[in-house]
Amino acid sequence: MSLKKTALWLGLLALVVKFSGFLRESIIAREFGASDYTDGYLLAFSFITLVIAMIAGGFNNVFLPLYVKNRKDAPEKTERNASAIMNVTVLLFIGVSILGWVLAPFFVPLIYGNMNPATEETAVAITRFFFLFMSAIALNGILDSYLQGRRIFVPSQISKLSATLMGAIFALLFSDQWGINSLAYGFIFGTVLGILIQLFFLLKKDWRWSPALKVEEDFRRAFIVLLIPSLLNSVVGQINMFVNKAFAANTVEGAVTYLNNASLITSIPHTIYGTTIAVIIFTLLSEQVDQPKKFQETFFMGMQISLLTLAPIAAGLFLVGQEAIAFIFQRGKFTADDTYNTYLALMFYLPIIVAQGLQYIVSKSMYARGKTNIVFRISVTTIALNVLLNWLFVGPFGYPGLALTSSFVSIYYLTVSTIFVYKDFEKKEATRLFGLIGRVVIVTAVMVIPLYFLKKFTPISDLYSLWQLLIIVPLGVLLYTSGLFLFYKEGFRQLLNLVKRKARA
Repeated sequence: MSLKKTALWLGLLALVVKFSGFLRESIIAREFGASDYTDGYLLAFSFITLVIAMIAGGFNNVFLPLYVKNRKDAPEKTERNASAIMNVTVLLFIGVSILGWVLAPFFVPLIYGNMNPATEETAVAITRFFFLFMSAIALNGILDSYLQGRRIFVPSQISKLSATLMGAIFALLFSDQWGINSLAYGFIFGTVLGILIQLFFLLKKDWRWSPALKVEEDFRRAFIVLLIPSLLNSVVGQINMFVNKAFAANTVEGAVTYLNNASLITSIPHTIYGTTIAVIIFTLLSEQVDQPKKFQETFFMGMQISLLTLAPIAAGLFLVGQEAIAFIFQRGKFTADDTYNTYLALMFYLPIIVAQGLQYIVSKSMYARGKTNIVFRISVTTIALNVLLNWLFVGPFGYPGLALTSSFVSIYYLTVSTIFVYKDFEKKEATRLFGLIGRVVIVTAVMVIPLYFLKKFTPISDLYSLWQLLIIVPLGVLLYTSGLFLFYKEGFRQLLNLVKRKARA
């Protein structure tokens, strides 16, 4: 299979995984609503996401390049070293599993503070269960690295899909018997199934496991030197997530669930963007790093396309976010009040949609030019800012203030990173960027204002949520495209060219 076809399949599978996450959350909403029990489950699941981030973002970013590079020159020695690293890592996580299972009743309340009794009981119980299988979760991520090293990409996405779908299926089938625990049982069952799937494809490619524990000195030294900063960089976002959930757990019942569901909706545009448009931009930036003029043009094009595609999505969710939440979640035990409470959080999360898309371009441009240390230093400062703003906002705003904090932190991260990028650009480039922002604001207003009055002064708001979406979304696309054609023809042509390029690919 060619790389283009592989990229297409990966993009499609990434979207399937994301939407299967919506299926799972929709089933959770129907079966359990937004309650102390769902809050407890989500608090416990944070430890899973931490380990996944450490393996996928920290371990994989170091292991994969070393594995691929050394395998070309010394395949047998590299396979032994790789097996030893995998074995040591799994053994290490077995130790983590034992410690986590024993100490969870102490560190869960310590991290999350004064939770409701039902939330604390659920969080502790499910955290202990999850820690029993941390080595399996780590192994699942390591096998992904092996597959990527052999240019086998699809099984890892199938593995992720398995864990997500099994959680949903178990909740659907066994929630009456096992309650909220059914989600955890399903996730672990799906993870083990994912390991078997990845092993099957590896064994087909003549991969053989070795019981080695000793890593050759040069390989070990190179691995450890690179691993430490990579792990630190991978956990910054997770630390902010733990801080946010700790504050949320001390507000109202269901707050963690409201924030989780709202965040899930805002993550969809970024997922689609990251698996389609941004891939093209990053490839071009990497190729043009030694050509300053072309690099600047490509960077501006990335910022331009990011704003043109993500700004109307954020504005559209401002208009129909409540209807989207109702359509996805409002059934069973998830009430209209829960929908409204989720919408409150969504409103404060909306700036993240645009900020994350722009940040992708900014960060990747810095990575392409070898400025990884600057990215890391900026990201570390977000931890202190996140804690401070959460403390300031949670009192007057409640749990929606935590979403507001996330938006402020994203904008801060984007602003500081962009300043560093533009230091190396011609001065006129900053003027171009501000001009771009102004044009996009005008075009977005052309879409938002008529639709706002349509909702306010017509009976459309009385329709079922799906019918509202089917009417307003196409109208929004039509109005935005018309505004783009009338007020920003260059942007209109840029998007048109991008669509044609993707069609040819």
